[in-house]
Amino acid sequence: MKSEMRAGAASMAPMLIGVIPFGLVAGTTPAAVGMDVWDALGFSIILFAGASQLAAIDVLSRDGSALLAAVVAWTINLRMLLYSASLAPYLAHEPLRRRLMASYVMVDQNYAICVTRWREGKDDPKGRAWFFIGGGLLLWSAWQLATLAGSLLGSTLPEELPLDFAVPLVFLVLLIPAINSRPAAVAAVVGGGATVVGYEAGAGSLSIVCGAVSGIIAGTLAELALDKRGPAGPPAPLEDLS
Repeated sequence: MKSEMRAGAASMAPMLIGVIPFGLVAGTTPAAVGMDVWDALGFSIILFAGASQLAAIDVLSRDGSALLAAVVAWTINLRMLLYSASLAPYLAHEPLRRRLMASYVMVDQNYAICVTRWREGKDDPKGRAWFFIGGGLLLWSAWQLATLAGSLLGSTLPEELPLDFAVPLVFLVLLIPAINSRPAAVAAVVGGGATVVGYEAGAGSLSIVCGAVSGIIAGTLAELALDKRGPAGPPAPLEDLS
């Protein structure tokens, strides 16, 4: 168990380069709208999801209701349903308590690295849950500390510090290694395009879900098309081409 958790934490360590600046943003944003340190930490502990935290804080800062803020956060996090369905074949045999622990620390970085690793069969199936939890706990700890630092030091950080750049950087780091086949490239292009189109059309946070569903469908169709075509045969003899 301990060795798997350490291995999971080691695999997630490079992600801290993007997670820590993102956490600082999650800490400075509540302070900027008049919330205190405990509010910032509460968002990070309960939600543990950067985009959802920022969206919910934005709703509350505009005098929106707590219910509306929760609905916005849930909408943005609908992608976790897709993540859970993708991880089910690998973790369904685990006890409920362990799966609940894994679900709490599931974030984009943890999911992307683990599902890629498991698909390639580079692990012991018995230790997958602990590997996932170990990596998630490292990210969780770094996120809480970064949120605390951001809420305490936010007013002293220079405005020109490009912390917001960490948000797209985190996802680019996860995306590029995953595009390792034609169906994956099709899914990335279609999913990204659908997200942009949906956002411009006024879908708001639902544009993420639209992009995810569109990417999955496009990638699946591309894979089916390649399977139907089959492997390319040997080139025809020259005399057959005359």
